[in-house]
Amino acid sequence: MICSGHFFIFETVEYTTVERFSECVESLGGSVISVKPIKKIWIGSHRQVILYQAKASLHTPHHDLKQYWIKYGSFRTRFDERS
Repeated sequence: MICSGHFFIFETVEYTTVERFSECVESLGGSVISVKPIKKIWIGSHRQVILYQAKASLHTPHHDLKQYWIKYGSFRTRFDERS
């Protein structure tokens, strides 16, 4: 998950995880802006899966989620191809 201001970007290969992310954002008072398949990626040498990207807006100036992201988050997702 990437955080910038009150915007969050989340990437995963499992759509059910996108649904759980959406539920969490909405339960915290935010809203999901978009969910889209961004590309297919290889898992191993014989299997391709779809990579989904969810964008959300969540105003969390002093929320624990922001502190969690500061501790465990990153400026790139694990699927980022930059080295």
